[in-house]
Amino acid sequence: MGLLTTFAFFYLFSTTGRREGISFKNNKWIWFAVLGTLFASTSALFDKFLIRSVDRMAVQAWFSIYQVVLLAPVVVVIRRTMVHPLPLIWRWSIPLIGLFLVMADFLYFYALDFEDSLISVVSIVRRSSVIISFLFGALFLKELNISRKAYFLGGILIGIIILMLG
Repeated sequence: MGLLTTFAFFYLFSTTGRREGISFKNNKWIWFAVLGTLFASTSALFDKFLIRSVDRMAVQAWFSIYQVVLLAPVVVVIRRTMVHPLPLIWRWSIPLIGLFLVMADFLYFYALDFEDSLISVVSIVRRSSVIISFLFGALFLKELNISRKAYFLGGILIGIIILMLG
């Protein structure tokens, strides 16, 4: 019931995007978001599998190492292909972002370490970070159709609550 509610309100949320001129069929960024969601789901299943056989701190350490190994070449390629690369300016937000990501991963792996944790619930709660994106978009980026989006976001959250209680 919770998954059906969540999916229904995600669909309704997408209809608001259509009103703003976003075509979900022709927008490659939407498809990248869908692919990202599928990869994240696969990754979450693999994380749960790993946590059963390997210490969660070892999983997090290797995850952090692989992040650097995989993303460093991507950054180099992107910077070299840019016509006018942006200068790298030191800000304290740079290490703070890394710190918050490591803390979030620690809590995520900790949640997966419980024997009775359900990956469907943990994954959906983890993805409920959309609330922060919504609030930021509403308050600072002056998004359109805020009340309509808030209603649909509320439905998504109700689906998540049903999932957690079920």
